[in-house]
Amino acid sequence: QVQLVESGGGLVQAGGSLRLSCAASGTIFRPNVMGWYRQAPGKQRELVATITSGGYTNYADSVKGRFTISRDNAKSTVYLQMNSLKPEDTAVYYCKVNVFSSDYWGQGTQVTVSS
Repeated sequence: QVQLVESGGGLVQAGGSLRLSCAASGTIFRPNVMGWYRQAPGKQRELVATITSGGYTNYADSVKGRFTISRDNAKSTVYLQMNSLKPEDTAVYYCKVNVFSSDYWGQGTQVTVSS
């Protein structure tokens, strides 16, 4: 069973930065796609960014140019560097990884951006 441990959320002022981390354990296989999603109160969960094992990245239009996703395959860890944060980025951020066509979700980490 794959376990995901997220860290790095918190409270930051608008314009500030945060870095999220998500470490996968419980598998000897390299995750295929790793990504970040977020869910704001009263809204559906939405994709933020994904990265394949080969390093191909995909971003939501709302975060392009501000967020950067990366991964360390040796550590089975995915990161999300968030810069120029806006109040509308406030949400619970979830890590998701795909291993052999199965998806696994992290427990979520709160990101709050004050104006």
